Amino acid sequence: MSTGTLELTKDNFDEVVSGNDFVLIDFWASWCGPCRSFAPVYEAAAERHPDLVFSKVDTEAQQELAAAFEIQSIPTLMIVRDRTVIFSQPGALPEAALEDVIGQARALDMDEVRRQVEAEEAAASESPGSGAESGSGSSAGSAA
Repeated sequence: MSTGTLELTKDNFDEVVSGNDFVLIDFWASWCGPCRSFAPVYEAAAERHPDLVFSKVDTEAQQELAAAFEIQSIPTLMIVRDRTVIFSQPGALPEAALEDVIGQARALDMDEVRRQVEAEEAAASESPGSGAESGSGSSAGSAA
């Protein structure tokens, strides 16, 4: 893959995220000043880490994707490893902070992350404090 960033759309998102082990996503918009100042930092990191997929989501053109990830402010940087979101934070990061986040994301034990996600999902499904037992299995309104 060439250096630089890949434009993500609703049409290629699943393919890119499921087809790559480590994807960084910059949610941005052209009118956003902090987004424009973060862009060269992000591009430089993409050139320093050619083994990772650096991508961008234009939140104006891809409103469905932004809504799906509940993006409230931009820029927001998200890192997905093995189809699991391991980092999501709004704000333009300085170069050193971005490098630190990438280093920490590389160092994560993904088996441990998966165990934590499974434990959190199991705990959420037990819904403590709800004394009513419902056998219907219907959980309307339990959007994550």
